[in-house]
Parts: sequence; C-alpha cells; structure tokens
Amino acid sequence: MNNNPLTQYFRQPAIHIRLPSNGVGYASGTLDLTETGELPVFPMTAVDEITYRTPDALFNGSAVVDVIKSCIPAIRDPWTMPVADLDTVLIAIRIASYGSEMEFETQCPGCNEMNNYALDLRTVLDDMQAPDYNQTFRLGDLEIKFQSLTYSDINRNNVSQFEQQKMLSVLESSNVEEAEKLTQLGIALKKITANTMVTIAQSIEAIRTTEFTVSDTNQILEWLQNTDRKTYTNINQLLVKIRENSQLKPLTITCADCNNTYEQPFTMDMANFFADAS
Repeated sequence: MNNNPLTQYFRQPAIHIRLPSNGVGYASGTLDLTETGELPVFPMTAVDEITYRTPDALFNGSAVVDVIKSCIPAIRDPWTMPVADLDTVLIAIRIASYGSEMEFETQCPGCNEMNNYALDLRTVLDDMQAPDYNQTFRLGDLEIKFQSLTYSDINRNNVSQFEQQKMLSVLESSNVEEAEKLTQLGIALKKITANTMVTIAQSIEAIRTTEFTVSDTNQILEWLQNTDRKTYTNINQLLVKIRENSQLKPLTITCADCNNTYEQPFTMDMANFFADAS
C-alpha cells in the first residue's frame, strides 16, 4: 500500500491532559498511559461532529464512546473508563476542537435579566479532581470500600432512569383511570428505587468484616435490598460524600444589570455541551 503524502497534514494533538484518576481503575489493556502521565487530545473530525449530533447514538452512549476513541485514542475502551474521568475528557475534547472559551446564557434570579457570559474551560479543567477511593468507611462491624462506576455502568443506569421518569410523565398526563394510574406509578417508582440500589451496589468494591470479604456485586445488591432503611441511607450518604471532590462546582455569576451575585449550575451533558460550538 502506498503511503499517503497527506499524512503530514492529518490532525495533530491540540492539548495534553492528565486524568483525575491517574489511570487508576482502568482494566489492563484499556488505557495507554504515557510515561509523563499525559494523554494527547485530538480535535474532533467532521464525522465526530455528525456522531454526537445523532440523538439515538447520544441516548445509548455510543456517540460519546466513538468520539472519545477518535479524539483520545489512548483510551482504548471508553465504556470501561472510570466515570470520574468523564468530565475531564469531555472538557478536553471541547477545548481541543473549539478553543477554551465557552459562551453560555444565564438568567439572574434577582432581576430576571438574561445575560451572556464567557467561561474559560481551562480553569474548570484545572480544578477537576478524582474521588479518593482508597479510604474505607465503617458501619458497625462492616468496613466498606467504594469504587468508581464505569461509563458503561452510569450510562446504563441513566437510560433506565430516564425511561422510568418518562413513563411517569406520560402517566401523569394520560386519561388512564386513577386506580390503574396509581398502580403503574407504584411500579415505575419501584423500578427507579431498584435502579438506584443497583448503582450503589456497583459503586461498592468490597464489604469486609473480621470473618469474610464480599466483592460480588449481586451479593452486595441482595444485602442492600434486605438491610434496614437507616443503613441504606448511611451508605448512600457516604457515597455522595466520597464523590463530592469530582463534582463540577457551580459557577459564581455577578449580574451585569443589578450586580446580584448568584450560583449557576454547570453540567457536562454532551447533548448540549457541544451544541453552541462552531
């Protein structure tokens, strides 16, 4: 096969990043970590742009996976990527493709005026941290060690949650008899609770006592389903606490019209994160 003389004009890495996880939590063969710990990030291609604008592909997660593979080939299997790295990866791809400035519109709660602001995504990237999964927590005789969900885990759980919430919305506006509506609402709520339990079970690496260690997700899920409400609530609160460091902080905005200062939530939903890019 003849070498393409245009190879030298192929896209080149625009930036390099360090993953918040530092590569911890990746299965063998799923990440090519460099000696410096930095990963090259390529700008998106025209095909990548089409991919992330495909609704079905966004919904089932394949668009995110395909774009990550294209722009950060060092992450060989994005499905198994610890979700703690996801926001950093998406921000990096956005910066590599469109530059570091991101404009967004926000409404002041004080005067209700709409204002446009520009955010330097490099400052957000610099603040990204991974949860400390080395620490363990005790609940009575139990020692609990958490782990990061993978992108596959979180995507599957989000799809299930979305489907149940959509069902609830449809039921609320339907003409189904009240008794049947209540029955279906109860079923949907139970499924949402069950999905939350699965997410928590997947987030637990192991539960230990002085006599045994349990790391089987199905056994951990069975325990969650049969523990008392207080224990379940404590587990959930511990998990929320350990993930706090990796959560995107809200932006502090000062209104240009009334000088009111307020917080604006900042999320990384890929469906709209690239929508205003050009």
